[in-house]
Amino acid sequence: MLTELHFPMLWSQCSRRLAVVFGVLSVGLAAPAARAQAPGAIDLPRERFTVAERPAFLMLPAPEKRATPQPWIFYAPTLPGYPDEAERWMHEHFLDAGIAVAGVDVGEAYGSPDRSHPAFTALYEELIAKRGFAPKPCLLGRSRGGLWVSSWALAHPEKVAGLAGIYPVFDLRSYPMLETAAPAYGLTPAELEKRLAEFNPVARLGQLAKAGIPAVLISGDEDTVVPLEANAAAFVRQYEEAGVRDLVKLIVIKGQGHNFFEGFFKSQELVDFAITQARAGAKK
Repeated sequence: MLTELHFPMLWSQCSRRLAVVFGVLSVGLAAPAARAQAPGAIDLPRERFTVAERPAFLMLPAPEKRATPQPWIFYAPTLPGYPDEAERWMHEHFLDAGIAVAGVDVGEAYGSPDRSHPAFTALYEELIAKRGFAPKPCLLGRSRGGLWVSSWALAHPEKVAGLAGIYPVFDLRSYPMLETAAPAYGLTPAELEKRLAEFNPVARLGQLAKAGIPAVLISGDEDTVVPLEANAAAFVRQYEEAGVRDLVKLIVIKGQGHNFFEGFFKSQELVDFAITQARAGAKK
């Protein structure tokens, strides 16, 4: 089974993860084989520009389908190669519904407020203040993008109409693990561990529940890279504890891990939710 493993990854991370998942592959050979299978960046028309000295992108619907204010989806991770071809169906549906998609590349920030929030907020302000976009986008985090969108949502719940996630990460301890994440936070792994209550999104997701932010998440029940229980299921539990279980829907795909199975990217329920919340964000 082809495994995504968050392309692009550092060589050491990719090798370690493949060794864990497949066991029989050697560390030295795993990364090139997996990289060769990764889909390329989606070739839908987009505008490329810079905010806060970081590269950003914007995909707009056809002129006749645009609106004022323009509903939109705030996407992560915007890294080289993302959004990718695996997501074509999803993004085409967004654009066809009159929903714009935008994101900014903050590098491997892993939700670090210092590394990611300034650029996220700069993109938000660029689109709201200068381009007539809706004041509340729907956030969409794929894989480690879940760390970025949830971290920013926790800092700015009043700017969020909803949150969608495709095998999203919410717990730094499960991915990328503290040793890898710590440099993005300007901390040692030991220092980051002591401050998880402050920085780890999974420790604070109840705040999104209390803010009334709805969510739809989709994950596989055999995901060994971003384990379901530690991430998407943990998100649901905090909403349940806050008494708003009805605000979150978790779609579990049986027998699937962290891969390119098209069911992750052709979920009509997730796409409909993101469209609905993006439109709702234009009315608030």
